Amino acid sequence: MPPPSFRIDLSPCIPVRCGKHIEYVGLRELLTNAHRIDDLALPLPPARSGLYRVLAAICAAVTELDDPDQPIKEWLDHRAELLRREDGFDTDAVHAYFDADPGAFDLFHPTRPWWQDAALAVQCPKRSGINSLIYGRAAGRNLVWFNPRHTDTDPQPVPTREALWSLLAYHYYGPSGRATTRTVDGVTSGQLKAGPLRSTVSFHPRGRTLYETLLLHQTPYRGDDQAPGSDACPWQEPPADPLRTPHAATWPKRLLTGRSMHAALLVPDTSGEHVTDAYLTWATQHPLLEATDPYLVYDIDPKTPAERRRSPRRADADHALFRALPALALAGDEHRPGCRPEAFTTINSLPTDTRASLRVWVCGFDQEGQVNNRIWYTSLTPPIWPLAQENDPVKASRIVECCAAAETLGAALRRQADQAWKGTGLTPPPAKGGGRRDASPWAGQALASYWPRAEQAFWELVDDTRSAYGVFAATAITALSETTVDALNRLPKAGPALARAVQSLRRAGTSPDDTLRLTKGPHAQP
Repeated sequence: MPPPSFRIDLSPCIPVRCGKHIEYVGLRELLTNAHRIDDLALPLPPARSGLYRVLAAICAAVTELDDPDQPIKEWLDHRAELLRREDGFDTDAVHAYFDADPGAFDLFHPTRPWWQDAALAVQCPKRSGINSLIYGRAAGRNLVWFNPRHTDTDPQPVPTREALWSLLAYHYYGPSGRATTRTVDGVTSGQLKAGPLRSTVSFHPRGRTLYETLLLHQTPYRGDDQAPGSDACPWQEPPADPLRTPHAATWPKRLLTGRSMHAALLVPDTSGEHVTDAYLTWATQHPLLEATDPYLVYDIDPKTPAERRRSPRRADADHALFRALPALALAGDEHRPGCRPEAFTTINSLPTDTRASLRVWVCGFDQEGQVNNRIWYTSLTPPIWPLAQENDPVKASRIVECCAAAETLGAALRRQADQAWKGTGLTPPPAKGGGRRDASPWAGQALASYWPRAEQAFWELVDDTRSAYGVFAATAITALSETTVDALNRLPKAGPALARAVQSLRRAGTSPDDTLRLTKGPHAQP
């Protein structure tokens, strides 16, 4: 019997959306037909975010947009020319990319499995278990109620294509902490460092077709001189020595695909149609490579030392997604807490029709640093070019003003809910050791009600002239009232305490003092 094989360039393993239909394709068909495909349709959003980066690296090679010596103007003109094409990627170039090393795209190649390290079968004394790889299954300290049918005591095989999706998510969003022990040249460790995207939120440009989307994911080279041939994806070269200092995050391939802190090896069944187990461990003990991911918003704190001034914005499932719009609408500067992702800095160079239809797919993965994955969330914005400062500075400023007002009233709601709770005499006991008191239940419940309402109000406010502070004050009052309606009948002191809270929220809605912290700088509102 031949050894198992699963070529991801040929096997139908990637779900894509074509009109109302979902189809499964290999990477070759995905790229050759990208101009006929609407978008990726992976049901695991972190895997989809990772796959965009993988495809962007391949797209750069196929289109020759990966030439670091090409002047930026020529690079922008070349991309614009590609965006005007109606027949998609050059088919010969796509096949040439995969034919250059077809074995590199076999998930179960005996010596060079795709984005895996075959040496783990010897270097790890035991396997990690398939449940540790598949998102949603219980393993170790993960939460069992995500998928109670799968337990450590009865791990079930998973279809190979689904294992591929989790492998993508593992490389980008994998945990820190304990992992399967690995010994390399006498060095033994079972400690992991977090993946490059762990706990972050990504902003992916979305075109009318997958072809447009992948070209919109391209960014020009802006670094110092880069040696020819120094840039490669992990599957284009032998597995890296885990003890050696990793290669620099060269553009664009290592930047997009070469910063994983994790090593993996899938164990297939005899047919190759299912994965039954996996080795999951560390790929390097060195720190994460310094790089600016082109799809992340970086928050800037001018008060901190330069080496720690920029940090990726963390994903927060409780954080309404419209609050990130100022980073997309305005060009970044050092005075604001967020700057536009690099993938959106060349928006003016796009053809007019492409620019007018550009949307943003947002993918956040709210995770703890180590094992637990809280929740992932996604959103698709309307076309953002009409909202951008370059096209409509008045509307861009209105977006910033509305976000600032929403933030201000959200903070006021938290304070007033806490104060009202204390006013009822139900103040929680101090934390042990004299620490701060826990937040009141009313605050969390009121904010959970406030932010979805605030998002709806935001989109209405963008196109009208009502006072943003007044609208969000009313939204906050509604959220607080709904949260505390039962308490009014049970707690004698609740009525006066809540009345004071409502009055304070009304004042916050008419006085914007100290509320423009998101708009400091040249775009500040008076």
